[in-house]
Amino acid sequence: MMSNSKPGRRVVVTGLGVVTPIGQNVPDFWAGIKAGKSGVSELEGFPVDDLKILIAAQIKGFDPKQRLKHFKRDRIITLADRYSWFAAAAADEAIKMAGLEMPIADPYRSACIIGSGAGGLTTFETAYRDLFIHNKRATHPLTLLRIIGSSAAAHVGIEFGVKGPTFATCSACSTATHAIGIGRDYIRDGMVDVALVGASESVINYGTMKAWQALHVLSPEGCFPFAKKRNGTVLADGAGVLVLESLEHAQARGATILAELCGYGMASDSQDMVKPTVEGPSVAMKDALADAGITPEQIDYLNAHGTATADNDLNETKAIKNVFGDYAYKLAISSTKSMHGHPLGAGGGIEAVATIMAMRENWAPPTIGLDEPGEGCDLDYIPNVGREMKLGYTMSNSLAFGGLNTSLVFGPAPK
Repeated sequence: MMSNSKPGRRVVVTGLGVVTPIGQNVPDFWAGIKAGKSGVSELEGFPVDDLKILIAAQIKGFDPKQRLKHFKRDRIITLADRYSWFAAAAADEAIKMAGLEMPIADPYRSACIIGSGAGGLTTFETAYRDLFIHNKRATHPLTLLRIIGSSAAAHVGIEFGVKGPTFATCSACSTATHAIGIGRDYIRDGMVDVALVGASESVINYGTMKAWQALHVLSPEGCFPFAKKRNGTVLADGAGVLVLESLEHAQARGATILAELCGYGMASDSQDMVKPTVEGPSVAMKDALADAGITPEQIDYLNAHGTATADNDLNETKAIKNVFGDYAYKLAISSTKSMHGHPLGAGGGIEAVATIMAMRENWAPPTIGLDEPGEGCDLDYIPNVGREMKLGYTMSNSLAFGGLNTSLVFGPAPK
């Protein structure tokens, strides 16, 4: 287990950026959350004749030529896969919200850690169709550059002049949260002053849907976390990126500070690729609280991983009870995946944005589609309608295939 937070610099959040099925920027995304909007829709854009699962939370109408037309350093529209476009758009929004001049004065003291659980799956799909269906003799010459899982981080780093640590994380559904935690550590320990952190996914295509169907974890009807009727998750595309800075760096330039990143915990189940444990998430949450130096009772809202699969929702509920004890029944909890779907590695970034926006507006998001709770899911999941409430400290969980568990604790912006 991790020890209590070692001495180091305080780390704050100054910028947020998203691309999601319920809003392709932070204001639209947050409006969608407040309205309880579902991003789940019928599949479009590829053959679905022999698919059993016909829904997903796709991002529709995203135009990189418009969204990224002002990019100067990199030919990203030509060189990059769709997941890199999402990452670039989210990073651009986050940097603008932060009011940050990039590159920073010493570009070697900036980092860009933007992960992806899947990388350039859209490019893979096109390449395989070209080779095996259209019988072409070669793939597009830029195929290799587009599929690389670190290409989003590289493109964003090139565009914004980042010369410090630049790489991708890949840990399934904990990808973004690991990236955020690593960026926090780099700033806290004095390696860099600024970090662009998060993850991006563009995974919804024919091949991916066939693969996920074979695993039997997708719902044919919708994403209903913690509900009795839950019968699987719903795949989503998306990106979530945060700008992190040392408190001193943010204050010196007069930045608006959105929140403080106070705690980070991680643990591995070390048991099974798909069956989660209670112990692993419990340790990650306990370590995040210890790292933040706060008690469980100081958390006002928890953004749960909440995938709407039978085992995940039940075991996460048990883990929350394990960590929070009797207070678990008083804790406000929700899964925003009920609205934006499950964007795999990008989930932790998008959910961090939702958690910080909740703190900013003192309004806890709902879990939509929750009519009757499932057996053993007996906590306060904020069913269907969001709640006005004072939010001080908050927590966001990401629990991944392979038992890779991560948890973040955010606190109020320092005065």
